[in-house]
Formats: sequence, structure tokens, C-alpha cells
Amino acid sequence: MTDILEQDVMYAPGVGPSRKKILEAELGIKTFGDLLQYYPYKYVDRSRVYTVRELNADMPFVQLKGQILSFDLFDNGPRNKRLVAHFSDSTGIVDLIWFARTQYITKTYRTGVPYIVFGRPSVYGGRFQVAHPEIEPAENLQLSGMGMQPYYNTTEKMKKAGFTSRTMEKITRGLLERLTAPLEETLPAFLTQSLGLVSRDEAIRRVHYPHNANEVERARYRLKFEELFYVQLNILRYASDHRRKYRGYVFSQVGHFFNTFYHNHLPFSLTDAQKRVTREIRKDVGSGQQMNRLLQGDVGAGKTLVALMAMLLALDNGFQACIMAPTEILAEQHLATISQLLEGMDVNVRLLTGIVKGKRRQEVLDGLMSGEVQILVGTHALIEDNVQFKRLGLAVIDEQHRFGVEQRSRLWTKSERPPHILVMTATPIPRTLAMTIYGDLDVSVIDELPPGRKPVETEHYYDQQLSTLYEGIRRQVRAGRQVYIVFPLIKESEKSDLKNLEDGYEALKEVFAEFSLSKIHGKMKPRDKEAEMQRFLNKETQILVATTVIEVGVNVPNASVMVILDAQRFGLSQLHQLRGRVGRGADQSYCFLITPYKLSEDTRRRIDIMCRTNDGFEIAEADLKLRGPGDLEGTQQSGMAFDLKIANIARDGQIVQTAREEAQKIIERDPLGELPEHRLLWQRLYALRRTNINWAAIS
Repeated sequence: MTDILEQDVMYAPGVGPSRKKILEAELGIKTFGDLLQYYPYKYVDRSRVYTVRELNADMPFVQLKGQILSFDLFDNGPRNKRLVAHFSDSTGIVDLIWFARTQYITKTYRTGVPYIVFGRPSVYGGRFQVAHPEIEPAENLQLSGMGMQPYYNTTEKMKKAGFTSRTMEKITRGLLERLTAPLEETLPAFLTQSLGLVSRDEAIRRVHYPHNANEVERARYRLKFEELFYVQLNILRYASDHRRKYRGYVFSQVGHFFNTFYHNHLPFSLTDAQKRVTREIRKDVGSGQQMNRLLQGDVGAGKTLVALMAMLLALDNGFQACIMAPTEILAEQHLATISQLLEGMDVNVRLLTGIVKGKRRQEVLDGLMSGEVQILVGTHALIEDNVQFKRLGLAVIDEQHRFGVEQRSRLWTKSERPPHILVMTATPIPRTLAMTIYGDLDVSVIDELPPGRKPVETEHYYDQQLSTLYEGIRRQVRAGRQVYIVFPLIKESEKSDLKNLEDGYEALKEVFAEFSLSKIHGKMKPRDKEAEMQRFLNKETQILVATTVIEVGVNVPNASVMVILDAQRFGLSQLHQLRGRVGRGADQSYCFLITPYKLSEDTRRRIDIMCRTNDGFEIAEADLKLRGPGDLEGTQQSGMAFDLKIANIARDGQIVQTAREEAQKIIERDPLGELPEHRLLWQRLYALRRTNINWAAIS
């Protein structure tokens, strides 16, 4: 059966060479197996035939059985015709309306012949009508026995070629009728029995060709579980192999550096969350296994402080540490923060970025080789071949979704053994997503803000209210504060957006003529961008007009106002990240979301969530539900492609949990994959790795 599923889709009933080209180009379907894994996105109940008398305007799709009495063609101008067929059963008349393909309709369908009509009823001029209905001979209803009709997503090009959802349905049904032998099972019997799952054969047949809603539900659950189970099994197998193969450096001492800092240099008492995470890190680095830990925490939660204490543990045990940031600005800010925290302590902290050149650069490289440089802060310059450490024990990676898997793994080559890895992110990641993207990392969460931090107040303004808002901004600037004004340049290629920013900047210079303004966007040269940012940091300018390039890592405690123009064009996580640029000092800070008056329901919900809460995890969960995993920042760059055909990380959180628990049991019982009852699992995993899923590991 496996061989049949690998056959060219051209040979499926009803496909042929021309349709094969469309299926491959538009949907990536090449084989029988690909076709069967292109699942319906919804179903409509066709188990009941209604009468015209029963219709009302609030009904969804309905099925009617009757005859066409007559056709009327109305000419509404050049290339604009409307065809009306008067359709009747014994209880009344309904008008069937077409605005295209009118000649085809009059040639294909006849008066006085029994038909089944399927569509959504509405009322116009006091009469019921159905626009662009599906019509088929009445005898087909008895032949098909169809209770639930599947609907398949099709592209515009497919629709233009007459390749509709109904075409997909007929092709898929034809293939299933041809496959008389049961489809091979892909999960062992002990799993399907303990979880009460239907067989793969039944799941595939019923997901495409169900008789009732219960069959749809059972089929979809089985297929979702299988998809998510193999994702989790692969992640956990990788993590288990990794722990077995790679011994970690043991940090057995809590010594002079850590204790001096903890007792004499802490700027404030640690929150309970910071203490908990520090204990988790100490346990990891003392275990003899390499630490791979993800540290999540909202902007300002104190992640850098925890990372610094982990680095001091490395120093106490005779090792060096490094912290890698995605931009030069962020690296310089880390250097400033760490140097300030360690002031008065004898710790050699140095910077390595693209702008550290010549003699200064050579001094840093020599100091690393000799061990004199104890903590190195930098950008991806850290992973260049000529950067060699004497004894690197811990690598901290900040905002790690900005680095590719290959870049991160090059840190391993800087030491005899892989150093301990601490990954930090201020982008809150929902639990189900973390289990999937970062499933091989242990996760720590700092879910408290340090004392004295005030939550940012967020308000929604409409475009017409800008003059009122500008007065408030003037008051803040006159009080010595600074302001961000963000334009939605989402993609660097959007020229119209860039023009909006340029025009907006000129207009704002007139509005705020009494103040100095800076401007930064992604199209600027890095040197110019850094210079403008530095002017704002030095308080030479009061207002920074920018795009989302300021989203990560800019730390200006004096900035207390964030204005986001066209906020409807940003996702929730992006709005939350931008808001995190303010509220970093002791003063009350504000975020203003500016939109047009007319908004979609989804957008209004996003804006309401932002105004209601500062909780990054609540926002991330909401974003996942509204937008799906593929849109969330960082998921596409993280190295784990979401090639899921039926499961949805946002909506199927409970199935993710079940899949992970079952995969964990198997890894614990059989870490090397040696037991005969697990042979099918490892064969299937190998086949998936070989085909269409990108299983690149994260660490």
C-alpha cells in the first residue's frame, strides 16, 4: 500500500497531466499520499432535504429538491448579465441567480427535470433566492448517500481553471474507491487501543467522506494526534540523545564572584521568580549534563540579571562566559548594564562587535585566548572562526529567534565540550508552542516584574483624535520625557509605507516644531541608524520617529510614551514588544494605539486585549488563537517548520499535551529505540524525516 501512495497523482481517477500540473504548482500535491493528506477545511450537512416553505433568511446552506420552471436573462449593461432560474417544489418557488457563466448554465440544465439544489438562501424583494447554487441530478442524492459534504481550500488560479472544491472532492473520493485494501497503520496497536483512536484507514476515509459529525470528529482527532505525536517523539528523541552524548562542564563551586555580587552588588532584592529560575540554572550546571535552557520573561522582568549570575557561576569554576545579542545597540546596552552591575568587582568584561576593529579587536582576541577576558559581550561576531576562548563554559543567547540554528550551533565549536546554553527571549511563548518549537529545551519563566516598575497604561485613539494626543505628548516632553512614534513599515519592500514614514516625519517636524526629532528605519545604513539612535539615547532629540526596527532591545529608561500609528496593521505580539520599549524607568509610561474608526472584529479584539492587560503570556495565547503559529514572530526562523497538515497548535493544545506525554513514556522506556513493539514508530519517524518535515534541531 505504501508503494501505491507514492504513485504519481497524475494516475488518480479524474486527474491526468493537465490537472496534475495545477495540483503540483498550486498545492504541492505530487503523489496519491499527498492528495489524501490534503484535508477538508469544513463540512456542510447534506443529510436533509428542505422544502421551499421551510426556508428562512437566517439559514446556513440548505438542500432543495425540485424542478426549474423557466429562465430569465437580464441585461445590466456591457459584460454584466444576470440569469434567474425559477425553481419550484410542491410548496413554493425560489429564484436561483447567476452573474457569470450564464450560457453554460442554460445549456447544461433543463426545465422540467428533477434536480437537487444546494446553497445559502437569502431574501430580495420579498422573494427567496440562492446565488450561484450547486445543482446536480436528483438521482445523485440516492447514489452518494452523502451526509456531510467536505469543502477543500482552492486557489484563485484553480478556480479560474474550473478546479473547485467539488472537483477535489470527486478526485479524492475516486481515489479512495480505487484503494480497496486498507491503508497501512502508522501507529502501534498499544497506542491506538489505549487512546481509543480509529485506525488510519478509517480516519483517512472518514475525514474525506463522512456520514455524520461524529465520524468527522473521530477521524480528525486521530490524524491530529498522529501528526503532533511524531513531532514530539522526534524532539524528545533528539533531546534524549543529546543528554546522553554530551556531558556538560560541572560548576560545583558557588564562590567568590557569585557571593560577592549576590551579597554586595544586587541593585534590589530578587523576585521569587528570579530566585526560582536561578535555582533551576544552578541545578542544571551542577548536574554533569549540558544545560539547554530557555529563559522567558517579559521586557523588564530581570532576565539579564539572572543571566549575569549564571555567568558568575562559570567564573567561580574557572570558566569564561559570553552573551550574544542580535544587534550592536543591544550588545552595547548589555555591556553597559553588566559593567554597571559589576562596578567595583574585579571582572574583565569586553565587547566584540563589527565596530570593534584593529588594535582594540586584537586585544580582545588575545585576552580571550589567555583567559584574561572573563565575560565577552557581542553580536554574531562572537562566532567568527578567529574568535577562540581559553575555556568557554556558558553561552547566553539573547532574543535567539534572530539567530539561525547553524549560527547558534557554531558556539559549540568554541570549547572542548559544548558549553552550557542559556537562551533568553522577551517574546512570551504560549505553552503549547514552546512544547513544539523549543521542545528540546528546559523552560524557565520569570513571571514577575521587579518592585517599583509601573505597568504601562495603554489607550486607543482614532485618527480624528490626534490633535488631542499631540497636546499630551507636548506635556510629557516639556516634563523632560522622550517619545517614540512608530509607523507600520512591516516589510522593507513596501515603498508606500516608506513614503508614509518620510511624509509623516516631515509633518511631525511641523507639528512639534519646538522639539528635536530623530528618524530610523530598516533601509538606512547601520552606521546612520546607530547614530540616530545614539542621539535619542543622549537626549539630543526628544521624539524618535521609527519603524519596527526599535522593537527589540532598545533601552531608553527616559522614554515614557509610545505612539503606534495604524496599529490595526500589527499583530498582538508585535504591539506588545513595541509597548515594551517604554515603562523601563520609574515614571508612569503610556502607549497609544492609533487606528481608523472602521475596524474588523478581529482587530477590535486585538486592540481591546492590549488596552486590558500587560501580561505577555495572555497576549501571546490570544495572538496564537487569532493568527495561528506560522505568523508568530520567531517561529519561522526557529528551525522547526510547521508543516502540519491538519493539526493546529493554537487550537489543539490538549492534543499537543497528550501527544507529548505518550512520546515521553516511549522515550523513557526505550531511549535507544531497541524494543520490537516500537519498531513501527522509528520506521515511521525515519520516513517523515526523509520527506516533508523540517526537523532541524534547536539548541
